[in-house]
Amino acid sequence: MKNVPTKWVLVGVGVAALVLAGIVSFYASGSPDGLTKVSEDKGFADTETAHGSKDSPFAGYATKDVGNERLSGGLAGVVGVVVVLALGAGLVYVVRRRTPASDRSTDREHEPVD
Repeated sequence: MKNVPTKWVLVGVGVAALVLAGIVSFYASGSPDGLTKVSEDKGFADTETAHGSKDSPFAGYATKDVGNERLSGGLAGVVGVVVVLALGAGLVYVVRRRTPASDRSTDREHEPVD
């Protein structure tokens, strides 16, 4: 069995996430999610208040000032995926760059002496 380089696996995962967020998400169920459904069933849905970020560019799973509903939702999904992947990659970069103090002292012991 041939090994696939990690780079290509990551590219594949990224492309799949972008396709799911940008295209397939439009076909997701329009039914209320669990919390909304419970609030409707229990009769307290009318107490809902506007969220503090209701005027943000991507509020409500849509992109502000984009008239096409499909494009608006897809763009919001793609931006969300890019932000999450960037944050995840940044976290991996920071964690991998750190070397524990015990490893640093061990590494110095094996350095060649001039």
